[in-house]
Amino acid sequence: MISSKKMDRISNLPEALISHILSFLPTEESALTSVLSKKWRYLFADRPNLDFDGSGIRSHPDTCEWEMADTLRVFTRFVDRVLVLQGNSTLDDFSLKCGHGVDPVCVTNWILNVLERGVSDLDLHFNLVGVCLPSEVFMSKSLVRLRIESQNVIPMEVEDVFLPKLETLYLNKVMLGNCGDCFEKVTSGCHVLEELVLINVYSDFWNRSVSSKTLKRLILSCIDYDKNPDSVSFDTPNVVFLEYYDYVAGKYPKVKFNSLVEASIDLAMTSEQHGLASYEHLVGDVTDFLMGIRNVQTLNISANTLEVLTFCCDHIPVFHNMIGLTIQTRKSGWESLPTLFKKCPNLETLVFDGLSHTFTVKCMDVDGCLCKFSGEVPTCLSSSPVKVLKILRFGDSGVEKETDIIKHFLETMPQLEQLMIYYDTLFDDSVIELSSELKSFPTKASPSCEIQVIFGDPSS
Repeated sequence: MISSKKMDRISNLPEALISHILSFLPTEESALTSVLSKKWRYLFADRPNLDFDGSGIRSHPDTCEWEMADTLRVFTRFVDRVLVLQGNSTLDDFSLKCGHGVDPVCVTNWILNVLERGVSDLDLHFNLVGVCLPSEVFMSKSLVRLRIESQNVIPMEVEDVFLPKLETLYLNKVMLGNCGDCFEKVTSGCHVLEELVLINVYSDFWNRSVSSKTLKRLILSCIDYDKNPDSVSFDTPNVVFLEYYDYVAGKYPKVKFNSLVEASIDLAMTSEQHGLASYEHLVGDVTDFLMGIRNVQTLNISANTLEVLTFCCDHIPVFHNMIGLTIQTRKSGWESLPTLFKKCPNLETLVFDGLSHTFTVKCMDVDGCLCKFSGEVPTCLSSSPVKVLKILRFGDSGVEKETDIIKHFLETMPQLEQLMIYYDTLFDDSVIELSSELKSFPTKASPSCEIQVIFGDPSS
């Protein structure tokens, strides 16, 4: 019989190797190994990465208040104990998730502890009330990645930003106090920043400026208050990927996206602008912003943006580099699409995310819409360079109505090589029927166009 001592090969490994193995386990699970023997008692604490999750501590209806408090005390003592055991050792990664009931003072002390030890990756998720993050978070010489996410807006008193090694910054629902234009201050203090995500980040909310020569990916979401910002600027010449959600700004002093490859834009009008919108007078102007992104190759625009292009745009610039365009539609007019299509001379792939179309007075004018109510073919379709047309969420606005629109595209777009329709229906026969109807359509402008009706939702 082989003795248990000979079977325990893991315990004979070097302690550094054991700690490395334990680092692949959640911290709480690796701590369970401390009961194996004296050798294992503190090995779990030598790991270079720590993750603590107190967000799952919930009060069950049958749980007594003292039992809930005791569970929270156990979690707090466990975090305290691990940090004490590690002493001043260098820490690479620290992840903390906290729910209601965890003492905000303890949270602050834990964050300060890992910052003093030179943590490089700090990941914080909160569902707390009363916590105020220390300003030291933005004065770290070691941080390479910083993520702060909260279900409630959490405040931070930020006077200076100095993060010389930070490459990735993600902030969601953070109030940066004493920061002026927080976007400008944050980016100016991050000298090698490559990825920036700011979602509902507040300070001087009505003036924002993002400036960075190193930034490559930018996600900025500011749609929270129903109010137009005064000024928005981007001096980001090396950004290749952009997601931008906002209300139309009063002005765009600088918009510099020289290297832009892909962009998703959701610009919206406020309720006040909707009330004043008319075809005679603009209620805003995003022309300078569009000029700044005109080098983009793949563009995704929301239904809100379609309205903005109609009522808040003096003119649309030429997008010479654009080869892919995705348009999200809903119950609104398509008045801006003819002009937009004409300004995309090299467009190859056109995607409609839904075919929701609302009749407006512009539908009666040639080149006033894409539909056929005018009785004449819009020149933006008859001269379209598009080779691939994709229709997502077919049928959402009515199968018969959308089928007529698709037939209109088929009989007017001369360069079409492929039409792909994604039909999320419960009936296979519906897919076959639609496919047969379109393939037998006799007046196609491009007789060699391959038509595919695909069952399901491509995003699922």
